[in-house]
Amino acid sequence: MAYAATAGGSLPSMTAAPGVLALQRALVWLAGASIAIVFIEPSPYEIVTLLATVIFFATGLRMRLVFIPLLLLLFLINIGYTISSVAVFDRPNVPNWIMTSWYMAITVVLFAMVISEDTTARLDMLRRGLVVGAVIASLAGIAGYFNLVPGGRDLLTLYDRARGTFKDPNVLGAFLILPAVLALQSVVTDRFGKSLRSAIAFGIISLAILLSFSRAAWGQLIIVSGLMLVLMVLTSRSQAQRSRIIMTALVAVVVAGALVAVLLSLSSVADLFKQRASFDQSYDTGRFGRFGRHVLGAEMALGLPLGIGPLQFNRFFPEDTHNSYLNAFMSGGWLAGVCYPALVFVTVLTGFRYIFVRVPWQPAYIVIFTAFVGTVGESFIIDTDHWRHFWLMLGTMWGMFVAAERWKARANPALTVPATAS
Repeated sequence: MAYAATAGGSLPSMTAAPGVLALQRALVWLAGASIAIVFIEPSPYEIVTLLATVIFFATGLRMRLVFIPLLLLLFLINIGYTISSVAVFDRPNVPNWIMTSWYMAITVVLFAMVISEDTTARLDMLRRGLVVGAVIASLAGIAGYFNLVPGGRDLLTLYDRARGTFKDPNVLGAFLILPAVLALQSVVTDRFGKSLRSAIAFGIISLAILLSFSRAAWGQLIIVSGLMLVLMVLTSRSQAQRSRIIMTALVAVVVAGALVAVLLSLSSVADLFKQRASFDQSYDTGRFGRFGRHVLGAEMALGLPLGIGPLQFNRFFPEDTHNSYLNAFMSGGWLAGVCYPALVFVTVLTGFRYIFVRVPWQPAYIVIFTAFVGTVGESFIIDTDHWRHFWLMLGTMWGMFVAAERWKARANPALTVPATAS
């Protein structure tokens, strides 16, 4: 707790009392850890974020004008969903889907405001919480897959794939990407003791990603890790640090390859791996396969200004959309269909502006940005619009945008508007 009260390198929050700061940072850690447990509803994350909203506002959380575009887009997206749901509101799960969408929007605004202040310390606490939660979820998935817990296989696996504390193996794999890359960054940058602990965490999380047998998560782990390492090299302040990152990354690749080879020597793992690694799955190809549905659904959306309502796509096609941008059109009509991708891609494009800004939290920014971009890409082939970690990253990105501008203004007083001009 001494760290929680004294961590520097960031702009202070409105309340400077050490006890309040410690409580706020502890709540950020708890939110990061609890987001890994979602196989029960309401999940611990919902409870923690609700509690955090009350406590942060009670202790001086500030809404800034710069968040108005974020608020407006989130509001319009959910208005679109709500309008489209009117005709199907009496159908199963639709009311819950709408309430969840509004709640996810609230968490975006919460994290944007929270991370915009006391940024370095709160990002560090979020990182710690995410890694702890990911290790717990990973161990649960690994234990379930190898039947290490009596009676736990049915709870912790699905279709012979690890799902851990999640309802679906694909969501487990997707969630683990951000904590995995956070751990990997620590491996290549921190001192030996912390680096070793992070290497162990990275190994556990990577194994769980492999055993989730999510092709998207496999690809994301490789692409996001590679992009993060490239950006770390480009933004490193010394040649020695760049050399360490490159050498450690090469060692990690060799170790990961050896681990995969050992696992593939197990027939049960190898058989499912070969099946999942195939790109001609029956549900991907054909007129009504995943990509066929994207084309047919897009044609359908063009003639439906109000959409068809949430959770109704599978009434017209064999499965769900598996495309978040198409789902926005189908679930929320043209209003949500335009505003949802606008919010996502404005965030990505804005994010590129801050990669090379020398703020104290630049390493954390690089990880969250690359993981967010990976999820944005995955959204073309799967429905991510109710993934809690997706909205957490989006809100955190906006918080870091604002914090970076405040940091630059403090570093260069000439950029600050005089008080007499307001």
